[in-house]
Amino acid sequence: MKKATTLVFLYFMHALGLLQAQNRELRFNLDETKAHYLKFTAVNQVWLRYTQHNPGSTVYGDPVKNTADLGIRRLRFQAYGQLTDRLFIYTQFGQNNLTYMQTRFTGAFFHDVVAEYTLSKEKLSMGGGLTGWSGLGRYASPSVGSILSLDVPLYMQATNSTTDQFLRKLSVYAKGKLSKLDYRLAVSHPMTVQGSGLVDAYKLDSVAASFSPRYPKMQYQGYVQWQFLDQETDVTPYTTGTYLGSKRIFNLGVGIIQQAKAMQWLQQGDTVYQDMQLMNADVFAELPLSGTSGAAITFYGALSRYNMGHKHLRMVGVMNPANGNSLVAGAAGNAFPMIGTGTIGYAQVAYLFPNLSSQSDAKLQVFGTCQHAKFDALQKSMTMYELGLNYYIHGTVLNKFSLEYQSRPVYTKSGSNYAADGRKGMVVLQFQVGI
Repeated sequence: MKKATTLVFLYFMHALGLLQAQNRELRFNLDETKAHYLKFTAVNQVWLRYTQHNPGSTVYGDPVKNTADLGIRRLRFQAYGQLTDRLFIYTQFGQNNLTYMQTRFTGAFFHDVVAEYTLSKEKLSMGGGLTGWSGLGRYASPSVGSILSLDVPLYMQATNSTTDQFLRKLSVYAKGKLSKLDYRLAVSHPMTVQGSGLVDAYKLDSVAASFSPRYPKMQYQGYVQWQFLDQETDVTPYTTGTYLGSKRIFNLGVGIIQQAKAMQWLQQGDTVYQDMQLMNADVFAELPLSGTSGAAITFYGALSRYNMGHKHLRMVGVMNPANGNSLVAGAAGNAFPMIGTGTIGYAQVAYLFPNLSSQSDAKLQVFGTCQHAKFDALQKSMTMYELGLNYYIHGTVLNKFSLEYQSRPVYTKSGSNYAADGRKGMVVLQFQVGI
């Protein structure tokens, strides 16, 4: 038994070495045509950052004005493959947001577990499981390894960790391509909000709507886009942030998410249930610049209208370095109003410089992003912006250093009214390694 195990291990390592030498990817072909395969990927994002905290922020009750910390933003492992002409399997395992406040020995979980059947090659595949095939917009399901800035517009994951599992939902879906039309449609059974552990997410009051703790209705969603130039892959639901000028992309898309009686609020002593309806239109473009060696422009723009019930508002702080606020509930650390009932605009633009030298395949890219929102719960519009750069070590998206500065608004609260009260900043250095 021990000898057999050793032989299997040696064969695996030999095959792994050949695969890395030939393709720089962990892929096992299951037949001579290479149409049937198993593939494995991994990516790790380490953050070193300095954060100015929102006024009143505390860490387990201790007032803290700012922090310098290190954390694991994302650690992901994917295993997927086309087993036969019709059968496809996809899984993803990993952890998010490991910080100095994390409860030890917890956090890793399955993000995706999907089985898929092809009815008509490229035109129609159907599947089910815990999946990121959903509606609304391009970055409702982003590819972790190719994110252009340090984070995608997270407001597109409107129910993240409340009635889904880090954007993934228990769904049946259909997806495919009809000429230049790329589509995805899904029916999901939302998870109970009680299972999120976020008591405030279903706290019933007369100020703002929250998620209903009652048996959840089915959620219907879809996203379609017309891909004018090069076609993008739809093997997995996760969309690319940048191709580093290797493709010519111009897409227009529209999407929607609808769920009956998803929200609740207290009106004149009675509990009122409201539908959740999220709508979005977006454009994505990446264009290599002629007459240059490797330069490219990347642009993404989106306009969304969210109806999440009466004055619904959610403060979100990515990998939050604080866990309490004595002045404004939910506004600890680096949190700001990111999701809510209202109109949201988002823009992202980047410039990829020409190749740095003929002896190196390293690439440099600068970027800026901006989220501007008019939420019903706020007296004035909210604006968050980010500026940064990416240094791609080997000229591919997976291995890079990123440096970003984020400026966010700070809010004070009087009764049920929020008022803007200055701005705070956060500087992040990210090291990403993947295969």
